[in-house]
Amino acid sequence: MSAHAPAARLPRWMEYGLLPVLNLVLALLVSGLVVVVIGQDPFEALGVLLKGAFGSIENIGYTLYYATDIIFTGLAVAVAFQAGLFNIGGEGQAYIAGLGVGLVCLYLDFLPMPVIIALAVIASMVFGAAWAAIPAWLQAHRGSHIVITTIMFNFIAYSVMVYLLVHPLIEPGQMAPQSRAFAANAIMPSIKGVAAVVGLDLGAAPLNLSFVWALIAAAGTWLFIGHTSPGYAIRVVGANPEAAVCAGIRPERAIMLAMLLSGALAGGLALNEVMGVQQRIMVGFTAGYGFTGIAAALMGRNHPVGIILAALLFGALYQGGAELSFDIPDISAEMVVVIQGFVIIFTGALENMLRPTLARLAARLEGGRAQTA
Repeated sequence: MSAHAPAARLPRWMEYGLLPVLNLVLALLVSGLVVVVIGQDPFEALGVLLKGAFGSIENIGYTLYYATDIIFTGLAVAVAFQAGLFNIGGEGQAYIAGLGVGLVCLYLDFLPMPVIIALAVIASMVFGAAWAAIPAWLQAHRGSHIVITTIMFNFIAYSVMVYLLVHPLIEPGQMAPQSRAFAANAIMPSIKGVAAVVGLDLGAAPLNLSFVWALIAAAGTWLFIGHTSPGYAIRVVGANPEAAVCAGIRPERAIMLAMLLSGALAGGLALNEVMGVQQRIMVGFTAGYGFTGIAAALMGRNHPVGIILAALLFGALYQGGAELSFDIPDISAEMVVVIQGFVIIFTGALENMLRPTLARLAARLEGGRAQTA
């Protein structure tokens, strides 16, 4: 098979179920070998990781908090990918979205909380989309490669935010590059109160209403991409730009729309981190979630439901990994990152390694059904 040969087609239950699960199992097996090499019991390590991620309501709250960021960035990657674009600029788009959210919370805190939340949601989408608009225009009208421009815009966003937090937005009398804390009515409400009503204690977990917005965004993305005319145009352009032109679809318009929506979705990360957790604008609040979203989108096959499941997996790795490095000191935080890296490798770069074998298995199963019939 040549390097450019199309990937073997699989039945949907293999494509969206069996293949991702097998890739995850391979990643865990290789991670287990690494744990054995450093002299630890891989089964004990797996048990600690699972307990750390799901062993209590508080731990589940932390897992869902991490998953919230990854849902937003995973959806951002998936929407762009539907148009044949690889948006690696989620970090920068979320960063600039944080500026928009922060400005609302800093300077409009005299407004009632529901109004501030609504304005913050709008600001996160507008600022994120605006930062994605320039690479989108360069791709659509000048042919500049979207991967290169979005990577460069990540660096530009970081530099812009550092300048703003060191100079005009810095908290007076403070050396740290951060804004002042938001007023109480400009903070994203926690889910603790709602959980307590049904007898669940989230403890110190920072889970907030951004998680609900992430689920709404996932549902909205599914409806838009799969059940609207603009969404159909985006998918056609991603599948075959020449055919799209023949069908009267303008690829430039579809590219712009996909990237604007992608940036708006990435901006949801800012709601969770800036308004919900940090409660101020800080340097580095995106913490690499924009890149983790790429792996979540690949593992979730660019489908909102798959992305939610992949985000839960990565959220469990973040939370369970923190507990793992605490309970088993020989497995350091860096080793946890290695385990996460194996998951990304096997579910991303090597996701098609088992595809030919599964394709042959599917063909045999289909042949057996035909003979039976």
